[in-house]
Amino acid sequence: MDNEEKLRESQEDLIAILHGRLKSDGPPPKSSPKSSPNSPLRLKSDGPPPKSPPAYLRPGPTQRGSLALGFMEAGIHQSPSTLIASLLPSPLCQYIGGEARESSGDDYFEVEDPSTGQILHGRAPVGTTADAHASLCTAAIVQPKWARMPANVRGEALKAMATVIRDHVDELATILASEQNKVKALAEIEIRYAAEYFEFYAGSARLFQGEIVNSDSPNENIYVHKIPLGVSVGICPWNFPVFMMARKIAPALVTGNCVVVKTSEEAPLACSLLARLWSESDIEAMPTKGTWSVLTGRGTTVGQALVASPLANIISFTGSVATGKAIMKSAANNMTKVSLELGGKAPAIVCKDANLDLTVTAIVASRVLYSGQVCNSCERVYVHEDVAEEFIARVVDAMKAVKVGNPNDEDAPDCCGLINSTQRIKVHQMVHRAIGAGAKILCGGNMVDGPGYKYEPTVLIGVKQDSEIVQEEIFGPVLPILTFFTLDEAFSLANDSKFGLTSSIYTTNADVVERSKAALRFGETYVNRENFEAIQGFHAGMRQSGIGGADGIHGLEEYLATHVVYQRYDENAGN
Repeated sequence: MDNEEKLRESQEDLIAILHGRLKSDGPPPKSSPKSSPNSPLRLKSDGPPPKSPPAYLRPGPTQRGSLALGFMEAGIHQSPSTLIASLLPSPLCQYIGGEARESSGDDYFEVEDPSTGQILHGRAPVGTTADAHASLCTAAIVQPKWARMPANVRGEALKAMATVIRDHVDELATILASEQNKVKALAEIEIRYAAEYFEFYAGSARLFQGEIVNSDSPNENIYVHKIPLGVSVGICPWNFPVFMMARKIAPALVTGNCVVVKTSEEAPLACSLLARLWSESDIEAMPTKGTWSVLTGRGTTVGQALVASPLANIISFTGSVATGKAIMKSAANNMTKVSLELGGKAPAIVCKDANLDLTVTAIVASRVLYSGQVCNSCERVYVHEDVAEEFIARVVDAMKAVKVGNPNDEDAPDCCGLINSTQRIKVHQMVHRAIGAGAKILCGGNMVDGPGYKYEPTVLIGVKQDSEIVQEEIFGPVLPILTFFTLDEAFSLANDSKFGLTSSIYTTNADVVERSKAALRFGETYVNRENFEAIQGFHAGMRQSGIGGADGIHGLEEYLATHVVYQRYDENAGN
């Protein structure tokens, strides 16, 4: 299967997740040889001979094996906490220059399983300025040599990193689902999508290029070279941590930069395991030691040290507006380039000619994907008065039908709870402030009893355009709905926001779509489909949703500087 086919397959799986119809069955890929029984990442266990696991869980010949595979072959079903205890050291390591090292500090924090309230890992390093500085120094030393490597060699290194991910999908997804309170199938998609991301940029290694510009002077050429910025810092969020780590690492490495990534303190475990797997991989094409680092720690310690350092040449951050602004202030002291993907308040415009079956399915899917904790999810709806009654009734029915559960439920849920208690309380308070301001709840509006920080999928009407629930990011399964009469009014209401990340419009009129391209002031607009970007696109926002962007060929430009060379020549040379 070539990369385009793999990419298309992952995109189809993601769309299936959004519509709640992912198929788990199907022909497995071709098997690969098993690893040595003496592999350091393999569990030994007595018991009857197990059945052969699916081919996609078998380790390939180029890496050391799969601990989760050891469980399966022994016929043992381990809990996520047991799996984590077996796969990850305590305390977690810092991976500085791709080598496992203990943090220079002795302060730690606990990582919770939000679905149960139990502690998954008790000793994640808070991290220190020294950890950050060691990573940056290592990157700065190694970067010139890495930049001199041919681009295709750097591309092969990304392929090797993707291979490691694909060989450990099950372990990574199991841990990811548990530390994030995420539907297991969506966690698997995230892991596979991360591999796709490395493969996409591996294939882009030969595509970025410079220019030759005509000169005003005789016997002269002007060359615009594209060169790496140097050292890249990536600060990852908690909602899609492994994919976001791929988004920070892949384009940086392939363009000749070295990169230091800080994981989220809410969800560092799958990222830490992936760093371990990369560090211990014996694939020959893996990136040169020193080119990448993955650190665990607090934003106030490791994060601040990274973004304030003069060694950083670009800071790529995904997260809140407030933190993005703080990073800009720190970066300004050294005039460090920033690329920021911040909050979103995505509007959906439902025109009177919209296909309501498609529209309701897409909007509800976009609202409840990862329980609404996605920056480009639909956060508010503007529906034409002529179809408002029918649309709202259908949305309420669909939201009531959403099954909220836990990641490891046998009957897979449509979504799980929120990431932590703080986030659930924030969502609940926003809903009830909206009620106090005159909003009406048509469904939901309550915290679900029991563990898991669950919140009922909620629909609100009677909200005002200038209200908090319409203007501020909710980041939960709550959907406020407003109405409009004219398309001009809809465009005006949609644009009335400090955010400008994504938007969507539902219509069967091609002229309306053309109008929306000019009228909607957002980095992305989805037409008659769910809100989720493609790897080959360009994910960027306007206003307070950020600066710069990621993905596709344009995403490479974030990590490149220009070096313009004016070269004169002797027209008589060689005569």
